[in-house]
Amino acid sequence: MTSAPIIVTQRGAAFWIRLNRPEVLNSMSPAMIAAINAALDAAQNIADLRAVVVTGTGRAFCAGADLKAALAMTEGKDPEAVSAAFTESFRLLADRIERFRLPVIAAVNGLAIAGGLEIVLGCDLVIAAQSARLGDGHGKYGLMPGGGGSVRLPRKIGSMRAKYLMFTAEYLPAQTLADWGLVTSVVADDVLEAEVDALVAKLADKSPIGLARLKQLVDDGLDQPVEVAMRAEQLMSALHNLSADRAEGLAAFNEKRAPKFTGR
Repeated sequence: MTSAPIIVTQRGAAFWIRLNRPEVLNSMSPAMIAAINAALDAAQNIADLRAVVVTGTGRAFCAGADLKAALAMTEGKDPEAVSAAFTESFRLLADRIERFRLPVIAAVNGLAIAGGLEIVLGCDLVIAAQSARLGDGHGKYGLMPGGGGSVRLPRKIGSMRAKYLMFTAEYLPAQTLADWGLVTSVVADDVLEAEVDALVAKLADKSPIGLARLKQLVDDGLDQPVEVAMRAEQLMSALHNLSADRAEGLAAFNEKRAPKFTGR
């Protein structure tokens, strides 16, 4: 009996998506992509969430596309069309993770390669186990990134380091990628999930609409001239001044109590 491609659970203020194909290092299949999209649909409508966490089962976070599954999909069909459709579905997933309304945390428990790295690149925060290794493995098999790797990676770590990872297809230790600015923090393997839980606890009492708007401001402003990004910040600030959560935050401050945010 085939197990589900992902396992979803809600732990406090976080919605956990656990990639669950350990026999193939959690490589992406069409069924897994569909399941993650369905999970994000569900998470979108849970009012008390403050974050989504993506992690893997076994010794890998995600080893990229399932090449055997991709080859099997082409039997009796136009291989170029099938490949293009699969790549597009993965790109849309990576884009969706990046644009999800709340912070998305990658809990990198092991290997994050090629498409797995592209999933990491779409996340807002990256907590990695000390034994984890990350890299862009496309070049090893003469492949091209299709989930935004060539676009997001240089924006995270600079063009020369991005080219090094893409040209060599080398897998680097999590600590090296932390030094390069891709990984937020590196923790001992046996406390990875506890550290992620602790991070989520820091978000749990925050305004969900505030988190969403902060994420939007940072992401939208990265590729804008400073003066354009500053105008966007002023407009967002004016909009946020009308929110119930801002009023509740100020009231809680004045009354010396914890705020009770509703996301409005």
